Amino acid sequence: MSSHMVMSTETEFGIYTPENPGADPVDLSCRIVDAYSALSRRGTPTEGSQPVRWDYTAEDPLNDLRGMRLSRAAADPSMLTDDPYHLAPSGGSEKLPLPRQSSGYLPASVSSVLTNGARLYVDHAHPEYSAPETLSARDAVLWDRAGEVIARRMMSAARERGGDIVLVKNNTDGKGAAYGTHENYQISRRIDLDDLIRGLTPFFVTRPVICGAGRVGIGQRSEFAGFQISQRADFVENEVGLETTFNRPIINTRDEAHANPAYFRRLHVIGGDANQFDSSLYLRLGTTGLVLKAIEAGLGMEWDALAMDDPVQETWNISHDPTLTYKAGLAGGARSALDIQKIYVDLVSETFSRAGIELSADEELVLKYWDGVLTRMSEELFSVATEVEWVGKYQLLDRQRQRLSTTWDDPKLAAMDLQWADLREDRSLVAALDRAGRVKRMFTPEEVQHAADWAPENTRAYLRGYAVRNLPGLIAASWTSLCEAQGDQMIRRPIVEAAGVDPSVLSDLEHGTLVRAEQE
Repeated sequence: MSSHMVMSTETEFGIYTPENPGADPVDLSCRIVDAYSALSRRGTPTEGSQPVRWDYTAEDPLNDLRGMRLSRAAADPSMLTDDPYHLAPSGGSEKLPLPRQSSGYLPASVSSVLTNGARLYVDHAHPEYSAPETLSARDAVLWDRAGEVIARRMMSAARERGGDIVLVKNNTDGKGAAYGTHENYQISRRIDLDDLIRGLTPFFVTRPVICGAGRVGIGQRSEFAGFQISQRADFVENEVGLETTFNRPIINTRDEAHANPAYFRRLHVIGGDANQFDSSLYLRLGTTGLVLKAIEAGLGMEWDALAMDDPVQETWNISHDPTLTYKAGLAGGARSALDIQKIYVDLVSETFSRAGIELSADEELVLKYWDGVLTRMSEELFSVATEVEWVGKYQLLDRQRQRLSTTWDDPKLAAMDLQWADLREDRSLVAALDRAGRVKRMFTPEEVQHAADWAPENTRAYLRGYAVRNLPGLIAASWTSLCEAQGDQMIRRPIVEAAGVDPSVLSDLEHGTLVRAEQE
């Protein structure tokens, strides 16, 4: 069992323009991604080269972990992520046409690869930042936060072109629309799917208590007044499924490894909230990695006591109770979400001890921090207000509610919720709290800025970022490939899979001999 787990995040940003609230979000997304794509190689040896587009060849979105494949005819168009034209179904704007191309990728205006190894593109009606692969929760937090830097650069680039476009890091507009913050974990193909579902479902249902982003409004359209723990909870509608944009499941079954499928699966998690607090994001990623590692080691019968009769309903119930007093129905008796998370801490620790598994230093820190945060929350909720995002938001907005002598359906509180997610530093409530020392940070601003330009050095993202920065002939890339133009042909080169990248291979990359080439 590996001591490292490859993981990464994907963030769809909310988007609008103050000058025209009814503007087409697809058009806005195309414009803002195009504006930054044009700058994506600025300041590099390849400055002046065209942005690197996305190579869709290895995408396989209809393959299901349950041992089946959904037919394209039966699939909703939003699921066809291997077809670049699912990304902007309205066709974009007149100034940004989306002509179909035989080479299998869209013009760089709506999809590009960045020097930090990330992917930036238009996904449906949102700009999406897919962070590069990392080998620890700490690194995954850093390169997720780098996406916020890139979002601010995107807004600046759009303003230079004469457009005032605003990006927000949240998951719903409060009027029925939802957009995702996804996570990816590389796990062994040996893990049984039933064990994944059994071990993960109660964990995912209760995990928002340590990593939810908080939300004003209850129900998909904020039909009821109130504050809840999770942005995504009300949009969970199924226990297990392949879909990501409708009928959203707790456990997503897309089997698209982005690695050797004989050995690996990529667990695609779609139910998380968009976090701006480092600690919440660290807990979200780190604890999930630990639970997955425990599942791979083998589940004992004691895990069966966590089984829930109705996980979807419990997802809603737990999110709707910021007092944390609600008790979910389990096979082993009713328990609060905090209690269930504490049980997971014990189960994970006991599983590792039984299997003789030694954790890395990073994993030990996650386990200790997880246990400590739960203990402090059970003693005094607001003791974690600088670490657990929904608690910090709840504290701030509830104080404002009391000061105004108002109720949770007050539009002023909904406006503050949006302002919390606003990525403009002069408007953001999180940025204001940060300046006041009321957000616990893991990284300096300089480290986050650096990660927006440079890839992790211990995964294949390093090679991808290096190629974007240094190879003028690179025209497209994916998680697993680099595509170079050679005359009238395109040469596709597979890149190494995950960890332990040896920088000496860069000399081979420069001379066009990395792994093998496939002519097209």
